[in-house]
Amino acid sequence: MSIKSITLLCAAFVLPAITASAADEWHFKVTNKTSSKITQLQVSEDKQEWGGFDIGSGIAAGRTVTLVWDSSTNSEGCEQWIRAKFSDGSTSPASQQDFCQDLDDPIEFTE
Repeated sequence: MSIKSITLLCAAFVLPAITASAADEWHFKVTNKTSSKITQLQVSEDKQEWGGFDIGSGIAAGRTVTLVWDSSTNSEGCEQWIRAKFSDGSTSPASQQDFCQDLDDPIEFTE
């Protein structure tokens, strides 16, 4: 399956000092440093077609969460673009990340 054609599933939870639950899961952290709630996170290999993460009811302003890639994405490339959509209707610029390593330093979305 391609990231272009599926909606990615992941586990999202607020990070009180918790890491991914299993060693074989790739995780990354996201910090929302804006005043708007993140309503959707999207990733793309080519910045043309975007797949989304299930982030539940969203990521509140000022919060940090840890997200875990679903195993169905294991055949995807490491280099992915990520962007956020916000409750105010705006979309962040896309940034390229290497998701083949655990990203303990959060990807920060700022105003």
